[in-house]
Amino acid sequence: MRRIPWIAALLVVTAGCGQAGSGTEVACPAIGTRVGIGLAVPEPAGITRATLEACWGDQCVTRPVDLFPETAAGATTCTGTGPDGSCGVSMVQTGGLQGFADIPGLQAEPIRVTVRFDDGKPHTAVVTPAFSEPGGPACGKAGPQAQLVAGPDREIKPR
Repeated sequence: MRRIPWIAALLVVTAGCGQAGSGTEVACPAIGTRVGIGLAVPEPAGITRATLEACWGDQCVTRPVDLFPETAAGATTCTGTGPDGSCGVSMVQTGGLQGFADIPGLQAEPIRVTVRFDDGKPHTAVVTPAFSEPGGPACGKAGPQAQLVAGPDREIKPR
């Protein structure tokens, strides 16, 4: 008999997912969620790198933030309107930069974050990471994340 390992994996992923007391089973995806802090720099003139320090309780961690061009959906093009029609969209660069600092052990409590860009000057804000629900509320919570955005004077604030 031939074994099909992906069926066993699917059963493990979806087993036990459901809304309490509803009697309805919900298929929960096996999605990994990064734990950490995202950074968006909409106007990056003069910025090529960033370092992020996050402090909570009695600990601080410092991580580099690899910055990449930020993208958004461009114009949508469609052909046809019936069941055989199709639409497409391309991603276009916005001119901004974005990055993410992985911070294992990050807590969902107020965190003091200091970001240093190329000039080395500290820019500080307090943010409270929140748990995400990538599969919806019935599938439970994933690791905490926070999102920051840098303003024109490089000040940072929660997004």
